[in-house]
Amino acid sequence: MKNVLFLTLFTIFHVIGQKTPETPVNIILMIGDGMGLSQITAGMYSNGNKTALEEFEYVGLSKTHSSKNLVTDSAAGGTAIACGKKTLNGFLGMDLDNNKLSSILEICKSRGYATGLISTSSIVHATPASFYANVSSRRQYQDIALQLSENDVDYFIGGGKKHFQNREDDRNLISEMKDYEMVNSLNKFRQSTSNKLGFFTYYDEPPRINDGRKPKLNEALTATLEKLDQREKPFFLMVEGSQIDWGGHANEIDYITSEFKDFDGAISVAVNYVNLNPNTLLIVTADHETGGLAITLGKTNPYTFRSDFSTGGHSATMVPVFSYGACADKFSGIYENTAIFEKMLETVKGN
Repeated sequence: MKNVLFLTLFTIFHVIGQKTPETPVNIILMIGDGMGLSQITAGMYSNGNKTALEEFEYVGLSKTHSSKNLVTDSAAGGTAIACGKKTLNGFLGMDLDNNKLSSILEICKSRGYATGLISTSSIVHATPASFYANVSSRRQYQDIALQLSENDVDYFIGGGKKHFQNREDDRNLISEMKDYEMVNSLNKFRQSTSNKLGFFTYYDEPPRINDGRKPKLNEALTATLEKLDQREKPFFLMVEGSQIDWGGHANEIDYITSEFKDFDGAISVAVNYVNLNPNTLLIVTADHETGGLAITLGKTNPYTFRSDFSTGGHSATMVPVFSYGACADKFSGIYENTAIFEKMLETVKGN
């Protein structure tokens, strides 16, 4: 009897003393390129005073300057978020001394995560490229394409097929990417059973959503989340609403608001996913603001407004960081854009 009691107590204390493994945290990082607070405001009012961002639990502010310029570009801004280092405008995944940096996507991959990239620009554009490429100029599209072909991103959706096929070195990188299944429609993306899947949405840069761009971002995100759900492993996924930025450069408010609505629809999909999968962290932010947008006049019922722009380039204004789900409280406050990387890394290492 004493032996039975001893073994029972030993087992209880042994179990209590063991650290129960925590469920790894998925990360969905959504970047509205050029999406400052005014772009969000304009998009919200043009959408009947509604945005999925109202569901978020925490809001912070990110300082977007690059290493030597108050006004960053998407390469330095993307690198800060992806790799945690301030760098020169135009640099992708490289520090000031031309040393290669590891991105949060690559770190997650090394820890057993599945990974994905979705963009409404070409997949070799600055923001998505900052998660897998190391080059001293964002314009090195063919080098960037080569690095994606050699990287280990599980799923990607975006334009820019020409950089993989129509090359100065006469290589066809798509035929060399033998681990991947390449599809030419979202339906085929959904139907595929491959764990390595690429979908080039357009040969060059995708058009505006108002000019018929397909698929919509919410559809691309839904399809990718379906794939990631089948993997039985944690995941890191970056989703970019690229052309909010392009509308800012063009100083076209309808371009900005239509692209924001497309992005907002994807945010809604992500929020619903987090609600069903509470071990998921959702972050929505921007690399910088574009256009110096201001709403200067307007009415309600219905919501109409007048807007003005102060530049055709970027501005140095801080941008919001919205967070929802697991570990979301890490992202409140005011901090450098590099802290977004650091907070994601803390979340991953906490697993």
